[in-house]
Amino acid sequence: MSPQKINRLTVLLLALGLGSALAIYVLAAPAATDPMRDDPLRQKRYNRELAMYGGKANVVSAELIDWFGGLWQGRALAGTVAALTLGGAWLFRIVATPPAAATEPPEPPARS
Repeated sequence: MSPQKINRLTVLLLALGLGSALAIYVLAAPAATDPMRDDPLRQKRYNRELAMYGGKANVVSAELIDWFGGLWQGRALAGTVAALTLGGAWLFRIVATPPAAATEPPEPPARS
């Protein structure tokens, strides 16, 4: 594949992905606050019960699941799509670009 074609496809991938991320960010409703979830006393009690039943690993696991689930909703989804777009375009460039040794002619041996 020619370098110009790789560049055009990379720009197309970035434009589609980042455009989608921008559209998601603009169209997503702001996060609704839940007063029961934000109550610090309830949160402490919930974390204590989690730790009692499953230890610290259970608390960390629950926090990780909440964080990961939050990546796929609302405006956080726009950041997730943008990051996946950048990673996908970078991976495409790595896979589509031939190795440097295969494209450059070998150098003649140096004479002394």
